[in-house]
Amino acid sequence: MALFTFKGGIHPSDGKEYAKDQPIQELKPTKELVFPLSQHIGAPSKAIVAPKDQVLKGQKIADAGGFVSASVYSSVSGTVKKIEKRLTSTGMRVDSIVIENDGEYNEVSYPEVKDVDELSKEEIIKLISDAGIVGMGGAGFPTHVKLSPKEPEKIDYIIANCAECEPYITADYRRMIESPEKLVEGLAIILKLFDHAKGILAIEDNKSDCVAKLKELTKNNDKISVVTLQTKYPQGGERQLIYATTKRAINSSMLPADAGCIVDNVETIMAIYQAVKEGKPSINRVTTISGDAIANPGNYLVPFGTNVEDLIEAAGGFKEEPEKLISGGPMMGFSMFSTDVPVTKTTSAILAFTRDEVKDHEPTACINCARCVDVCPSRLVPSRLADYAEHGDEEVFVKQEGLECCECGCCSFVCPAKRPLKQSIAAMRKQALGHKKKA
Repeated sequence: MALFTFKGGIHPSDGKEYAKDQPIQELKPTKELVFPLSQHIGAPSKAIVAPKDQVLKGQKIADAGGFVSASVYSSVSGTVKKIEKRLTSTGMRVDSIVIENDGEYNEVSYPEVKDVDELSKEEIIKLISDAGIVGMGGAGFPTHVKLSPKEPEKIDYIIANCAECEPYITADYRRMIESPEKLVEGLAIILKLFDHAKGILAIEDNKSDCVAKLKELTKNNDKISVVTLQTKYPQGGERQLIYATTKRAINSSMLPADAGCIVDNVETIMAIYQAVKEGKPSINRVTTISGDAIANPGNYLVPFGTNVEDLIEAAGGFKEEPEKLISGGPMMGFSMFSTDVPVTKTTSAILAFTRDEVKDHEPTACINCARCVDVCPSRLVPSRLADYAEHGDEEVFVKQEGLECCECGCCSFVCPAKRPLKQSIAAMRKQALGHKKKA
């Protein structure tokens, strides 16, 4: 059987064996919880509680700050201690609500939900918006905005990103193994918003057990199909996924909706199911904690606001002091310099490694081998773009399509000269996009 894919990409060691077979465990944190008001793309949320207020699990504590924003809900019961700037895993200090967990987990009474078939499109969107759901694959874009394109009648495909192509992360895999019916029902809910769309469950062939389960659940559903992808990184990248499954191409100036597609990842679709079918807000997520420095790697259902130290402790702590800590995957995640930070809506994984392999690399001159060109999924010349970036030549960088870089890191991974290609390109790309926005 031919597998769906794109041109380029790499095959790093996936490291999924550490946590792949560990069932999801529910984590109940003991320390205070911190809820950043900026854990999504768009305007920060606005706190609606004050110090000394008593709150319940599932209670809204911050309103969306605009249309492109998201509400925040408490994941525990307790007392609001303070509202102050706190450190996040990105290294930024942002306004945050600090709640003293009382350990009781007393929960609000959620409103009764109507049967999905009785809900209008507007009601479904409102439930998703009210629940504070954002893209939980890492981008953090408010989901109700993504599901409200200007021309909904032109949406042909809703693609469930089940690829999970980043090494080490197994949270989506465990979701698909343990609750595949919720994923399928969540996708069916999204399809109700678009009259002409069909659903695609796009999943890599290294998850054959998930493929089998999802095919069984959708065998009588003519609106949802399972597409088996070639196992390759970055197969789960939005542009690559759209091309692999539909052969439609998008560039940096386009949205997936411009190609008639909407892409949501597994955890986001699970949150949509929970909001529409159960009337519950987004207050937790499955996060993988893994790496060779972790005593007992696993997958945990973690309340938002939980201190990362609690998560590490639940996994048995460090069996050896880590040299490298990463939030997210090793390819597109970012390094952490402290574990005293909260789990947020976009925390897909916490990885700890005994050795920082990247630090040991000493960059040398480019040898013009073109390996970076061979693996680039955007069909660019990364070595040259990095040259322009390092020399501050923004004009030529943009002219040579530097903005089309998806920052996947494939070029840096294969470079025999160990040049930090992705980092140089990403820095210039950020600068150029900033100037473009101002203009």
